[in-house]
Amino acid sequence: MKNLRILSWNVNGLRAVYKKGFLDWFRSEGPDVLCLQETKAAEDRVPPELKDVEGYRPYFASAERKGYSGVATYSKVEPETVGIGFGVKEFDSEGRTLVADFGGFVLFNVYFPNGKASAERLEYKMAFYDAFLKHVNGLRKAGRNVVFCGDVNTAHKEIDLARPKENQHVSGFLPEERAWIDRLLASGFVDTFRMFDGEPERYTWWDYKTRARGRNVGWRLDYFFVSESLRDRVKDAFILSDVMGSDHCPVGIELAI
Repeated sequence: MKNLRILSWNVNGLRAVYKKGFLDWFRSEGPDVLCLQETKAAEDRVPPELKDVEGYRPYFASAERKGYSGVATYSKVEPETVGIGFGVKEFDSEGRTLVADFGGFVLFNVYFPNGKASAERLEYKMAFYDAFLKHVNGLRKAGRNVVFCGDVNTAHKEIDLARPKENQHVSGFLPEERAWIDRLLASGFVDTFRMFDGEPERYTWWDYKTRARGRNVGWRLDYFFVSESLRDRVKDAFILSDVMGSDHCPVGIELAI
């Protein structure tokens, strides 16, 4: 059995982070799998250097709308299959999900919707949540091991953001959004980071406009969840809060396979 190191990072623009030393970081970190969210680029708009990273096979999913959303997965281990989306057109058209089947587990790289823009987008986000949970629970009940990571766009508990009272009516910390994570956990998934670290002030996103990162006024929006069947194989889970280049930082797990 070997440990796979899997990282996830909302890069807030793949071409933007590329100009900030992304490839140097990627090569030095050398994960077995790297999942990126909010790439904001169709595959044909990605610089050639980002399509030809030595030792990795890249996969991309992009939104129909240009410069919006998008995810990418880089893997040293070739998956058995890779698919885009989870079978619901209104969600798959935004390029938010890549599904890599490694045989022993299925890995979902997901950029969940943000509900702050309008009531309609919050409704879209909650519908996405429900459809996604139904899909992964179907796989789990069929006996598959499931891992999913990405920007979930919700802080689960008060410990997961710096200012819970001020944000209780803000999308990202609404009762219905937090209740979805409760349902996720109750259905048979595990928040891997909290297996290893129960401390406050562990954040993954900081607002650029208010320069919140320097004061660590943040939110934990980025997660790795695994099905209960994989709990004992999770050897570590962590936040790489020192990595710069985006308003998010990377998160990761070590998974024995």
